[in-house]
Amino acid sequence: MDSAAAHRARLRPYVEPHLARRAAGVRHPVHDFLFTYYSFRPAQLLRWSAGSQVLPTEKRPLVAALRRLLAATAGREGNFGCFGMHEWAMVYRSEENGTRHPVPLRLGGAATDTVVESHRLQCSHFDAFRFFTPQAVPLNTVSPGPSDREEFEQPACLHGTMDLYKHAFRLAGLIPSDLIADAFELAWDVRVLDMRAAPYDMTGTVLDPTGEAWTPVRVETADGKAAYAEAQRAFATRAAPIRARLIAECDRLLST
Repeated sequence: MDSAAAHRARLRPYVEPHLARRAAGVRHPVHDFLFTYYSFRPAQLLRWSAGSQVLPTEKRPLVAALRRLLAATAGREGNFGCFGMHEWAMVYRSEENGTRHPVPLRLGGAATDTVVESHRLQCSHFDAFRFFTPQAVPLNTVSPGPSDREEFEQPACLHGTMDLYKHAFRLAGLIPSDLIADAFELAWDVRVLDMRAAPYDMTGTVLDPTGEAWTPVRVETADGKAAYAEAQRAFATRAAPIRARLIAECDRLLST
């Protein structure tokens, strides 16, 4: 099997179920997230490239900016004490604001609000923070914005780790596609934890392509917090070499 065929075979178990759901008009908040939240289309993800030895001039500012963000994140200590409260803050006061997904809340609205109010919110990722409900925004200890990511991004953040996929596909055609695939698979697994720790009741969901049954990570409990932090550390460990390789690719491209 050549590299292109191996690449497609690796990613089809993720892509094909998504395409089938899309054709059927069905959306899933976990399995479809990487295809709907991010702008990289399934056909682009399946396309193989060995990378390029030439950096187009118009791409140089993008590559330089990505390099700065990746290096700033890599150089910062991870915060393993957020316990996934960003997803809870997105449904705070749900009776007034509704929820982001058509899935019941596991504890109900009032008890979910109590969990939010009893925790220290410390979300450092703007693209998560911007979805906080209006009442949750002032509860956060920091106020990340769209233009100060280098000051806030940290390597334990689940959404920052998922964004390694975005950083990689923005360099599609310039970097090897296996690096994009590595970042995609990491983002897939991170999104599963993100939603397992979220306040939604998704009992009975099957996590394709593994077929594993869904179980919540109950971050409102001490055991759930410990499990979340342990998984968060494992993802940070997986992310580090991907981030380092992206930095190396940026350096290679900028040197051409």
